[in-house]
Amino acid sequence: MKPIGKVFCATGIIAGFLAFFWKDPFNPGKLTEDLSGARVLLTGASAGIGEQMAYHYARFGAEIVLTARREAVLQKVVEKCLTLGAKKIFYIPADMALPSEPEKVVQFAVQNLGGLDYLVLNHIGVTRFQMWAGDMEYTRWLMQVNFFSYVALATAALPTLEKNKGSLVVVSSLTGKIPTPFTTSYSATKFALDGFFSSLRHELIMQKRNISITLCILGLIDTDTALENVRGKVHLTASPAAEAALAIIQGGATRVQEVFYPWWLQHVCGLWVLFPNDRDRVLQSYYNYSSP
Repeated sequence: MKPIGKVFCATGIIAGFLAFFWKDPFNPGKLTEDLSGARVLLTGASAGIGEQMAYHYARFGAEIVLTARREAVLQKVVEKCLTLGAKKIFYIPADMALPSEPEKVVQFAVQNLGGLDYLVLNHIGVTRFQMWAGDMEYTRWLMQVNFFSYVALATAALPTLEKNKGSLVVVSSLTGKIPTPFTTSYSATKFALDGFFSSLRHELIMQKRNISITLCILGLIDTDTALENVRGKVHLTASPAAEAALAIIQGGATRVQEVFYPWWLQHVCGLWVLFPNDRDRVLQSYYNYSSP
């Protein structure tokens, strides 16, 4: 059997085996117990996965600060969160392309909630799903939004998270584990997140500082922005944003090191390492591209 055939065969066997024995560990009662009254700062909360996380946290009875760029949209999310059961909720518009915003947002959250139990980093800059065209200015801007602001937010929040034995939840992507076509700048920011926060986790453990870091590796999710970006370009099925949001929240609450959603992405990453010879050809087969 050719190597590429081995990849497909192994993928099918592992996926079938795991699908047969997989049991969803989701326990809504336990999550409600853990998150009722928890103080949460959530970024990128105006749409997509962030919006869905806001609604889940509200249902669990959390105290929440939401932030995103668009104030009018944030206000609508806040109104719905109140109807869903949020104990307290505040919002602060912020543009994470501005280096001064992260510290301001954390200070606002701590002042209004009295501290933080969860910092959930979810925002992203506008992503160009296209071949690399040499735009360095855009890449620098995206690195500021997708990476440097994450580091700044986490740094500002570490003292209150340590005081409350809190959790830092970082939303990343499969493109931060496996480099994919059309995502050069975006993939670079996600690899940076993996490297920084995985290294920081080691340091916190070595220093015996009781702060958990959960890195969330997501596949294609059915947000409006993601579907618009990939339309006609990839042969993949998108997963529901509400389920992805719940998986992220559960991972943070249970303090696991990594969350993969859908769950089988973890095994895709394993196969990527195990079968290096033909993996690029397999990966590229999922993309629709004709050379000019």
